[in-house]
Amino acid sequence: MKVLFIGSRLYDDVAYHVDELGVESIITESNEEAPNLDLPTKYYIVPRGMDKPMEIAIEEEVDAIVPLLGIDPPLMSVAIMKEEIEKEHNIPVISSNVNAVSIASDKIKTKEFFKSINLNVPPANVLNGKDFESEEEFIEKLGFDFPVVLKQGEGQGGKDICITNEFSDVLAYFENFETALIEKFIEGSEVSIEVIGWNGEYLPLVPVYKGETNLEGIHPIKRLRYGPCDFEEMDNEEFRKIAKHIATNLKSEGTIDMDLIYSKEENKVYAIEINTRPSGTRYLSFACTDLNPLNLLVDIAVGKFDVKELEKDMKSYCTLEIPIGDYEGPAPKEPVKEYINGNFIVHGPKGYQRVTIRGNTRDETFEIAKELTGNDYSI
Repeated sequence: MKVLFIGSRLYDDVAYHVDELGVESIITESNEEAPNLDLPTKYYIVPRGMDKPMEIAIEEEVDAIVPLLGIDPPLMSVAIMKEEIEKEHNIPVISSNVNAVSIASDKIKTKEFFKSINLNVPPANVLNGKDFESEEEFIEKLGFDFPVVLKQGEGQGGKDICITNEFSDVLAYFENFETALIEKFIEGSEVSIEVIGWNGEYLPLVPVYKGETNLEGIHPIKRLRYGPCDFEEMDNEEFRKIAKHIATNLKSEGTIDMDLIYSKEENKVYAIEINTRPSGTRYLSFACTDLNPLNLLVDIAVGKFDVKELEKDMKSYCTLEIPIGDYEGPAPKEPVKEYINGNFIVHGPKGYQRVTIRGNTRDETFEIAKELTGNDYSI
């Protein structure tokens, strides 16, 4: 079995599993100084874009292609390549198709998609900066009052987003952008959940808590995060049903994650966003369930993806993820990116590292966190 991986930065997440399966691995990478190039069987340095990876996949007669790309811009190129190489050469690409990427990459299309499948979305409107001249006219055109969230149709990681209670911030935003999608700010708990899918079969993993929404716009990566969620009025299986409903209607493949907001006051879940790429919460998903989301992509590539069996295998650990900058605690046991005879993983680039910890109970997880970092944590 021979598998081509596009991108090397995330390859260390799967290297141990690939070797364990006896898979011959090939990486294509556009940056000759990228990490992990010593881990596959073979690698190629290629120009940006999907033309050369597709050419190499055909020449090498690979059995499947697994894109390992953690950013949005290349996703449409991957989707176009996927449709061509699957049709012309019968080489499966373990990622989403053009339609799914088109919906997920445009926040306005995403909102319309959610509405079309009867999910709750925050009230919203698209306005041009010339549509209003005063705060009163802005609110009238908008149809709801402050606080609001201003967004562009594309972007990830909080880029070009403004959360505000002030009309002056709105005016400043429209100095940089002609139009904006403007949503009513929803006060509640941010939740992320990953879904792995292939051939119409979908495995929702675990709902992960990423903190409370806030007017400061603090990105979830800077907060404590934990899994699974533990809301009194909202069962985690309900989150999993919503996630599966989204993936099924999107007809996604490979890995996706979705962002939701749970309003405790309304006891209602709002659908916010979809990402058709590896999730920033994948270590928490892995820690909670003992199923590594990126390893599951490799399993799909080698024909080992069985949703019923995976549901049986899914564990239920209590997990906590802490931003630590530079980790200086005891070294995790090898292999570093696998929870084998260990209870934590350190990940992320220097200066922005995080430690993801798991235990059988919340108290056990907190004790491990205290041992590793010297700090007390409570949720």
